[in-house]
Amino acid sequence: MVSVHTLAEDVVVASSVMVADTSVSRAVGLLGRSHLQREEGIWIKPSSGVHTIGMRFPIDVVGLDAQLRVVRLWPSLKPYRLTAIVPSVRTVLELAAGRIVESGLQLGDQLRIQESGLLHEAPIPTS
Repeated sequence: MVSVHTLAEDVVVASSVMVADTSVSRAVGLLGRSHLQREEGIWIKPSSGVHTIGMRFPIDVVGLDAQLRVVRLWPSLKPYRLTAIVPSVRTVLELAAGRIVESGLQLGDQLRIQESGLLHEAPIPTS
């Protein structure tokens, strides 16, 4: 799991994001889910576009370039829809519908993705 934050304002976009970086995890994605909680999402990498065929609920979709800059936004993408395939999009975040607006995401925003709990996993130095 990872968390996603805006770099400039340090707004938490989603705190519980699955990473889909294998062919199986990318193919399955959110299929079979009945909804996403506000803090949940999935980061699909690599991906230059997505579909919601077989899904039961709308999602927000954020297209990111290689530097994790927001280059496309698809708010509240309904089930059985396709996004455009965008060459500049390298990875895609699928979020609960409404998160784009709630978190204030805009084109050009720089994101930071970090492993959840990473700071708590650092070893405690001994004297």
